[in-house]
Amino acid sequence: MKNSISKIGLAITMLLTITFTSAQIKNAKTETVKIYGNCGMCKTTIEKAANLKNIAAVDWNKDTKMATLKYDATKTNQDEILKRVALVGYDSDKFLAPNDVYANLHGCCQYDRSPLASNESTPAINEGTTSTEMEDNKTMSKENNVLNTVFDTYFEVKEALVQTDGVEASKKSATLLTAINAVKMDQLEMDVHMVWMEVTKELKEDAEHIADTKDVTHQRDHFMTLSKNMYDLIKVSKDATPTYYQFCPMANKGKGANWLSKDSSIKNPYYGAQMLSCGKTVETIK
Repeated sequence: MKNSISKIGLAITMLLTITFTSAQIKNAKTETVKIYGNCGMCKTTIEKAANLKNIAAVDWNKDTKMATLKYDATKTNQDEILKRVALVGYDSDKFLAPNDVYANLHGCCQYDRSPLASNESTPAINEGTTSTEMEDNKTMSKENNVLNTVFDTYFEVKEALVQTDGVEASKKSATLLTAINAVKMDQLEMDVHMVWMEVTKELKEDAEHIADTKDVTHQRDHFMTLSKNMYDLIKVSKDATPTYYQFCPMANKGKGANWLSKDSSIKNPYYGAQMLSCGKTVETIK
């Protein structure tokens, strides 16, 4: 009897929590989608990956395999939610989990996968997609990299700092911030999407700081962390042309700092004409 009362109480608490969370979401849009899984442990993992405070609330039913998605349509979308779920090991009809992530799920969580999952993992595999179409999609993705504008504008910020031009660096960084905000995550490949989620907050913060001042010293301080996160992103973006990761041992008060360049020659953004050629290429990203 006590156990039954406890279970009922827990169920009511969970229902109230879901209702309260959903009530906090503005511009709420509700959709129902299928997400594959088996058990209560799957439910916990799926909902933890999918939920975002005041942005998205997801309730997954282990019996029907159906998930109710409620989200702020101005801040996220179904694809972004399902990608986060895929990244922790759970397939939907639109996105497949990476094979290695699925393989690391607890034994009781390893559900029966669609035959498509035996193919090479891909960020967005629609039902009926052939292996030839998947390869064509990957080729198109490389040729039309949605992050190209972000990278190109980063290099423009770097050139302004090489010239020790705080006004131009501020303008270019404002453009960079616009480019970052314009990126549609549902167009990113799975591995790029994963890194993007990790670095996008700091990218925006550094771009805002550089844009909001004309003080070159302050701009260069934020350019260091901006470059670090750009490096992580460009490493997985499969850019068609080489990028050079360069290092100045004198920057950052003698601790050293890196930057990215499309030119193999050294043009130091931390010192400009004062020590233009100080540094070296430490990695060529192809």
